[in-house]
Amino acid sequence: MTIRIASDSLSFDAGAVRPVLGVSASCQSRVWTDRVGEARAPMVQAIAQRYGLPEVVARVLVGRQVSPDEAAAYLDPSLKTLMPDPSVLRDMDAAAERVADAVERGERIALFGDYDVDGATASALFGRFLRHQRLDPAVYIPDRLVDGYGPNPRAVQDLASGGATLLVTLDCGTQSFEAFAAARAVGLDVVTFDHHQSGVELPPVRALVNPNRQDDLSGLGHLAAVGVSFLGVVAVNRELRRRGWYARGGLKEPDLLGLLDLVALGTVCDVVPLLGLNRAFVVKGLQVMRARANRGLAALADVVKLSGPPTCYHLGYLIGPRINAGGRIGDSGLGARLLMGDDSVEAGRMAVELDRLNRERQQLESEALDAAEAMVTAALVTEAPAVLVASSADWHPGIVGLVAARLKERHNRPAFAMALKGDGTATGSGRSIPGVDIGAMVRAAVDAGLLQKGGGHAMAAGLTLDARRIDAFRAFAEEALKTGVTSARAVDALPVDGVVTAGGATVSLVETLERAGPFGAGQPDPVFVLPAHRVAYAEVIGNGHVRVSLAASDGTKIKGMAFRAAGQPLGDFLTGARDRPVHVAGVLGLDHWHGEPRVQLRVLDAADPTRARP
Repeated sequence: MTIRIASDSLSFDAGAVRPVLGVSASCQSRVWTDRVGEARAPMVQAIAQRYGLPEVVARVLVGRQVSPDEAAAYLDPSLKTLMPDPSVLRDMDAAAERVADAVERGERIALFGDYDVDGATASALFGRFLRHQRLDPAVYIPDRLVDGYGPNPRAVQDLASGGATLLVTLDCGTQSFEAFAAARAVGLDVVTFDHHQSGVELPPVRALVNPNRQDDLSGLGHLAAVGVSFLGVVAVNRELRRRGWYARGGLKEPDLLGLLDLVALGTVCDVVPLLGLNRAFVVKGLQVMRARANRGLAALADVVKLSGPPTCYHLGYLIGPRINAGGRIGDSGLGARLLMGDDSVEAGRMAVELDRLNRERQQLESEALDAAEAMVTAALVTEAPAVLVASSADWHPGIVGLVAARLKERHNRPAFAMALKGDGTATGSGRSIPGVDIGAMVRAAVDAGLLQKGGGHAMAAGLTLDARRIDAFRAFAEEALKTGVTSARAVDALPVDGVVTAGGATVSLVETLERAGPFGAGQPDPVFVLPAHRVAYAEVIGNGHVRVSLAASDGTKIKGMAFRAAGQPLGDFLTGARDRPVHVAGVLGLDHWHGEPRVQLRVLDAADPTRARP
């Protein structure tokens, strides 16, 4: 019997594969599977021998579908090799020509970006490029509560009234028919750089660059909007060079590679697959970030007390959420202004404010999640739905996406959370599990007349609807996704890369593993199992995290953290297993405490050794 693994889209024969350490049902009812498997073991040896790599690194590469012939390029991704000609994107040449015209004529350009990290980084990237051309672009990031998602007629008219003759939208605009009709009416040209999925019909604009529009054949649909925008900047820069702009004006060409720290941040935080060009963006962007040239990023790194070199984890879980906090519950443009600014003092002030807003966001999220959990738990007991839908008039619209994400994580099924507004509408966000495309379902619901508007990706979507139609949407989503969810949940597996002890989990091992990174969406962190380690202590700290100390049989210890596990099966299992041996699965990382690296474990799962099959 072949079963599709929802966790990483690999398939395996459930009857032939022996679970790692015999764990077929962990405390979270997961089976621990060998990510490599016996059939691919020869590839591990081939890579290790050909490139002189430790076997553990070779295992990680093979587990991520890297063949022996691809290993060298994977370990050292080259932008020069992977960067496509931007012209392969539909409408890119027209977009570059119109922006170059505006630069040459000194036009007033308005940038309209989304309020998430991808939109903020894309806006900052384009804004920095235009400022280098001696322009002062207006940057508009919509207010989530007042403007909603994407361009709107009022904002477009305000930008035109302010003197803008060219509107560049970033990470939004693909479905902005009404707003762009308003732009045309006031003589405002529009160029869009986006990556959201689209229908066949597109709004009439000067250029709409989106690798996910249905007539684009570039094969770059995996890029975040900031990646698309970077290709746009490359194209505009090339067009200006062709026209003699730099030679004629005595202006030095901008250092485009110096913008890759922004590209890396947006790419990681938008959870697009870290494959191909995206991986090169992140590898090179992290290198740029170490130089701390961007004052805003440096200020955020200081606020979160980042020590040691930045990693994808730091971007996704420490820096990104703080930039998002402004768009969720505060000043939506604060993150973009921070990333565009060059004043260290002002950057420090903005970073502190974003940190404050993030703490406030965490409190709002915690309260909403408790209420949402009560709602869906009741539904799971009585109906066992494939899709979870929760709504409340008490929730801030800026945190519903986070609530949906937490529900999805806890219950391993797609989830939607909606904030009910006083005008009778509901605005919500959805998050999905691998193998279940909620973006397509939401677009189908729009076409069916159930939603006023909606769109997104396979893994995340946003929507607005009449609050009286929430039940109808729930039924529509259930019917559309039930089969896919059932298939994706057939086996809830945790792929494991290897087994180590506390003594073997050394700084050297973690640094060696980093050679196969960076890790993120599409390239999961290596997972290692610590067998039969005694829980020396376990306690709940902070916002529902569980801190543990695990001891091997020789007395060697390692510290670990199970994030947001308190009150969940994992947290309850760990706190109830003090002084008992347990199998623990997690991700190894380095904590640079006072400049000295120490190994720590991010705990993902645990199991009772006495209940595992040998």
